[in-house]
Amino acid sequence: MILNFITWNPAPEIFTIPGIDWPVRWYGLMWALAFIGSFYFMNKVYRKEGRTDKDLDTLTLYIIVGTILGARFGHCLFYGPWFDEYTTTGILIQEGYLSHPLNMLKIYEGGLASHGGAIGILTAMILYCRKTKENWLWLFDRLVIVVPLASMSIRLGNLINSEIIGKVTDVPWAFIFLQEDNQPRHPAQLYEAIYCFFLFIFMFWFWKNKRDTVGPGFMFGMMCVLLFIERFVDEFFKENQSAFEDSMALNMGQWLSIPFILVGIFMIIRSYKHEPNSYKRIEIEKAE
Repeated sequence: MILNFITWNPAPEIFTIPGIDWPVRWYGLMWALAFIGSFYFMNKVYRKEGRTDKDLDTLTLYIIVGTILGARFGHCLFYGPWFDEYTTTGILIQEGYLSHPLNMLKIYEGGLASHGGAIGILTAMILYCRKTKENWLWLFDRLVIVVPLASMSIRLGNLINSEIIGKVTDVPWAFIFLQEDNQPRHPAQLYEAIYCFFLFIFMFWFWKNKRDTVGPGFMFGMMCVLLFIERFVDEFFKENQSAFEDSMALNMGQWLSIPFILVGIFMIIRSYKHEPNSYKRIEIEKAE
């Protein structure tokens, strides 16, 4: 055995701001790095393809709001609980989001869903395109370049927080999450982070070298297929996030991944009906 398990128990807080008793957390830092890294590489894309800094600034605002709101409300909707939960003796153990809707706004308490974030991003992009008259396929094909980069950063934040833990295993690289228990578990967060890192490298390379050889929507479809197939497979290594998933053949994360995979396949097939790099022609036809 190369390794004999990894004991994992990092503090979720980096430091506390003096005077206001406000903790700065690693998870929040990883979210900030996700946006900063995405902005950096999207800036390269925008400048290379003749878009302005103002266009990117506006898009960034839409994406930040869409991602956070989508991820939060996705968690509340998909993983609940929707109503208050009580013990058999009538003691309240967890407040439901429909019973206490204002709890949905308490993002600082944690609870974000990546599938909800994906839906939020798509919604924000559609609203952005309607406002700026940008070609939506061009934008979708470019923004997916940095989606894996952001996903990697967020999954590393999950790892630091010892959340979304994996199933018990005896593989030598297993993590013992002391904040959870003393059992060795799959570092499912790390699996996804590593995969997303290489997926980002591939998507950026594909944009630089192959974007003129494929039709509109191909890159968007390819990223959906490659990312959410991994999400589907990775769920087999994770513990279910909510008790209701224990009785399901596939857990919630897997069911939510399937529509994205199907949309990706549809977009890839659809892209072959258009000439490579035909975004400008589509924009002209729309204008006419």
